[in-house]
This record gives sequence, structure tokens and C-alpha cells, in this order.
Amino acid sequence: MRLRRSAPAARAAGTEAETEARLLDVAARLFAARGFKKVTVREICRAADANVAAVNYHFGDKLGLYREVLAKAIGTMQATTEAAREAGMGKPPDQKLRAYVRVFLERVVRQGHDSWIHQLMAHEIADPTPALDLVVEQVIRPRIEYVSEVVAELLGDDASDDQVRRCVLSIQSQCHMAMPNTIAKRLAPGLHADHDKLDQLANHIAEFSLAGVRAIRRRR
Repeated sequence: MRLRRSAPAARAAGTEAETEARLLDVAARLFAARGFKKVTVREICRAADANVAAVNYHFGDKLGLYREVLAKAIGTMQATTEAAREAGMGKPPDQKLRAYVRVFLERVVRQGHDSWIHQLMAHEIADPTPALDLVVEQVIRPRIEYVSEVVAELLGDDASDDQVRRCVLSIQSQCHMAMPNTIAKRLAPGLHADHDKLDQLANHIAEFSLAGVRAIRRRR
């Protein structure tokens, strides 16, 4: 028989869960805005309306809290890779590449509510923490391996071939340069302002990449 919690105990548990959620939300916003090192535990707790010891209580320390924030970001990024893989499943390699670019732009560029993830990753790359290895192993490596498989099919090479890697670098660089940022807004305003613009951009990146890969294959 399962014992019921008393009303005060239930309220306390609810309050703790709410505090933990607030800490995660506030930490995600602050870490994304300024990076791990420039945010203090004290200001996180103050913004989350929590006791200064709350971070240690719920997450062990500041790095533990950061890892939890990063885990949420990693989950979202993994979902993007999986969606791209599913969109290309069973299709020829050129269609797989088109699907990858389209899904990447749709989920990463258009969904502005995840912009905090891009900001967080920019800080992590510029000033790495011990948690960077998690991002590399759980997000970046699987994503690059998938695109490498697709390019290897197009080239008729092994996925570990240096030429495949260079092609993947070119494709991925185009996708990342398409992400909204202050420079892109100045140089190419409205590049992905609506659905049609995004389609045009995705088609361009796919066509440009496929033409390059095919030219390399013909030359070889």
C-alpha cells in the first residue's frame, strides 16, 4: 500500500520542484547571454527568487547546474539530427542531403524559441567548459557522421576519406552561416524571413553542395 504524503510534505515537494525549474530556466537564460564563467550562483538564485544554497542543494554546484542546462540543449540538438535522418530514410543520397539541409534550417533557423541554445553553444565554443566533451560526443560527432555517410554515398568513397570530410565541412559551414546573427542581419536582411525565403535558402545550399560534390566525383 502506497502511503500518501501529508499536505505540508506535498506542498514542500511541489515547492522544491518549482524552485528547481526556476533555477534551470533562469540559468539557461543567463548562461546563454553571458557564458558559464561570467554568471555567478548568487545572481542565478536572486533572479530565480531562491535561497543562495539552492543551487548546491538541487545540482551539487554551479557546474552541475550548467550540465543540466546543457543536457536540455543537447536533447533539442539530438532531436534535430534524428529528424533529419528520419526525413531522408530510404531515399537516395541526394534526397537525403536535401532533407538534412531542409530540416536543419527549419528547426535551427526558424524556431526562434531555441535561440538560447545557439547563444549557449557560441559561448561554449569560444570559452569551453569541462562539459564541451558532452556536446561533441552526443551531438556534433553523430551529426557529422551522418552527413559523412550521405556524402560518402554521393562520392562513392569511404566516410572517413579526407575528401568526404572536406565536403562535410563545406556543407555544414553553409548551414551554420545561414543561422540568424547580427552580421547576417546587416549583410543579408530578410534572408530567411518567411517560409518561402527559407525554402529558397535550403534549396540553394542543397543545390550548391550537390553540384560541388558531383564536380569532385567527375574530376576523380
